Amino acid sequence: MPAALREPPPFRYRAPERLGPGGAAFRAPRRCHEPPQRRLGRCRRGSPAPPGPVLHPTVESLDLRDCDISDNALLQLHNCKQLKKINLNSCRENRLGITSEGVIALALSCPYLREASFKRCCDITDSGVLALALNCQFLQIVNLGSCSGIMDASLQALGENCKFLHSVDFSSTQVTDDGVVALVSGTCSENLKEIHMERCVNLTDVAVEAVLTCCPKIHIFLFHGCPLITDRSREVLEQLVISNKIKQVTWTVY
Repeated sequence: MPAALREPPPFRYRAPERLGPGGAAFRAPRRCHEPPQRRLGRCRRGSPAPPGPVLHPTVESLDLRDCDISDNALLQLHNCKQLKKINLNSCRENRLGITSEGVIALALSCPYLREASFKRCCDITDSGVLALALNCQFLQIVNLGSCSGIMDASLQALGENCKFLHSVDFSSTQVTDDGVVALVSGTCSENLKEIHMERCVNLTDVAVEAVLTCCPKIHIFLFHGCPLITDRSREVLEQLVISNKIKQVTWTVY
């Protein structure tokens, strides 16, 4: 194909570190271990999110950790149909600007999402996760850690609709055994490899046994800080550790 007719490579937004004289953007240095074409943009803490017109329609990944953003930023993604990865994790304090309204808009705009991370976005509820599960059925990695509004309905929706899901974090949420059983009994049971459910105060041995029974590929399983889980789970786990089926596991004995 003549060079003039070749399509340009997909654009990936990289957030500016700061603004110089006349508004010129200074970029942070590339991380040497990441290929340039896959490198994600990341804001300095407190930096504003990229405005809508800056985002190219073919952007595939956005790293907005610690950016000062709200639902309005997610509403600007309506043309980013090729987005596959978005990181909205907050590394320290809770993020209050992202709610289920923004997540619903994201889900409706970006059906090819593979990875969605919302750690400490504490205003997200089950309605947002339900929209993701129904509209983004290629999801493989979901991080809902410390999203205190997440309940069993979120895990049920992911289990029923996201058969490619292989990593899920719902640590420090209010989920119960019923939610975990629904997740690992769903279409993703054969693909789940990594589950983080530490510090979930409502979970018991039932949840642990459900994971170990229904997920043959599980190799990272974290459930420390769950006060209702007993030695009964430890005994089952020891057999799997001996057989080398589990690569990483953490739990707390009370």
